[in-house]
Amino acid sequence: MIKLKDRYIYPSIFDYADDGISVEFPDLPGCLTCGNTEEEALRMAKEALALQLYGMEQEGETIPDPTQVKLLRVEDNQAVVLVEVWMPPFRHEMENKAVKKTLTIPKWLDDLAQENNVNFSHILQEALKKYLGVKDKSS
Repeated sequence: MIKLKDRYIYPSIFDYADDGISVEFPDLPGCLTCGNTEEEALRMAKEALALQLYGMEQEGETIPDPTQVKLLRVEDNQAVVLVEVWMPPFRHEMENKAVKKTLTIPKWLDDLAQENNVNFSHILQEALKKYLGVKDKSS
């Protein structure tokens, strides 16, 4: 099993235009974002980088080494910006986010459950944990 890194730092290229700042990562084709201000562009760049790396980790893809900043060449309206992401809290958030599921039950059971103010999400989660023999994600 591949050991996941907790911290990644990749160079990005901020491209300044009249309508905002576009951001790309030379080492991660397709990892693109933008922002209206430098602060927003950096925040969006961190999110895009974390999502891209998380997806690559989940798919078992090889994560490339970052290019050295001194090797990157940019235009006059561009700047190289190092973007750092700390993955443990991001992974935790992704693995524990709520996922919507659609299910089908008989109408009579739905009527009875609604009359009794049943919380379907809670009941389903508890039933799945019991069925799978787990208490939480780690067990």
